Amino acid sequence: MVNVLVIGSGGREHAIGWKLSQNDSVDRVFHAPGNGGTPNNIQIPVDNLDELAKFASENDCFTVVGPEAPLAMGIVDFFNEKDLKIFGPTKKAAQLESSKIWAKQFLKRNNIPTAAFEVFDDPIKAKEYVSQVGYNVVIKADGLAAGKGVIVCNNKTEAEKSIDMMLVDKKFGNAGSKIIIEERIDGIEASYIALSDGKIGIPMATSQDHKRVFDNDEGPNTGGMGAYSPTPIMDKGISQKIQEKIIDKTISSLKDEGITFKGFLYAGIMLKDGEPYVLEYNVRMGDPECQPILMRMDSDLFEYLMGSVNGTLESMRPISWKNKSAVCIVLASKGYPESYPKGDEIFGLEQVFDNGFIFHAGTKKQDTKIVTNGGRVLGVTGLGDTLESAINHAYDITEKISWENKYLRTDIGKKGLSYL
Repeated sequence: MVNVLVIGSGGREHAIGWKLSQNDSVDRVFHAPGNGGTPNNIQIPVDNLDELAKFASENDCFTVVGPEAPLAMGIVDFFNEKDLKIFGPTKKAAQLESSKIWAKQFLKRNNIPTAAFEVFDDPIKAKEYVSQVGYNVVIKADGLAAGKGVIVCNNKTEAEKSIDMMLVDKKFGNAGSKIIIEERIDGIEASYIALSDGKIGIPMATSQDHKRVFDNDEGPNTGGMGAYSPTPIMDKGISQKIQEKIIDKTISSLKDEGITFKGFLYAGIMLKDGEPYVLEYNVRMGDPECQPILMRMDSDLFEYLMGSVNGTLESMRPISWKNKSAVCIVLASKGYPESYPKGDEIFGLEQVFDNGFIFHAGTKKQDTKIVTNGGRVLGVTGLGDTLESAINHAYDITEKISWENKYLRTDIGKKGLSYL
């Protein structure tokens, strides 16, 4: 028997722990620091690498890293030096996410399809560039900004405001001390996530995230307001193109540059005229994509994570998936992604649902109550024979949960129906 330590406190980490606990050879799943819905919480912050390693060593844990920040810090290298089993990419490999500039330059030198771009740290030069190019742009902070460092601009004025926000007002601190200005490709956005052992990348189920805070994809970007899996826009032909031109090429190009990528490789994709372009990389499972993907996963997650660490994915069967759809609706606190209240008591969580599960994110236990403790509070995930029934199951559950400042989008998964 083995214990598992899941690092992180979001809905993704709750879902990973939930799925891993279904393996017969897993004894206990610990969460550091976890949230109000996760069992066996250990109060160690995600950036305290010494204490995390000590806990993993003393409790014979296989460690799974959920969020990007400890990966960017080099937690995997740190555990490897201590001969502790850990799932996730090394610090060098994590640069794909921790530096958008590094990632774009990597894409360019390896001829992996992506939008045209330039890098700036001077606001005057950045604005001059925006006024010269004949297209709308997207402005990105170089470093980690919790999914909020990307601004899609509709005109020159919006672009100039975004440049000032990052380079002059320092809204994202050091993460925005350098920016990328790239050509805005208008198409259909989707997520393609693969599991890699450094040699091959095996695809997870397809999914589509809903990034904007308001219905009809309006308002500012968030960490994600909901997701569904599978997505009809990823047919066999498109999926094969992404696998060969992007995933396989990324893994082999990294290898050529002396970097072995083990972990979840997430490509944020824009599809235009049937061709995929990389918008960004993440080096971990998406959140909230993780919740519907794992809800549909029939295979044993623990075995595949071990296969990634041990470099043995090639000898394993392809992952099997339930022939169903899953939809995750994020219940947020009003005001997110800007400022929002915390500490509201949440009602309705004691119920058990046949066609769904409630994954906790920004919650904490306070005496006998569960209260809100973040912007994205819960990930209500429904499972159904069709996308429509999965949407209905998920929204039915959301109606049974309440707190004072609850907010949700009412159109999660609807774009999937429109593609069918």
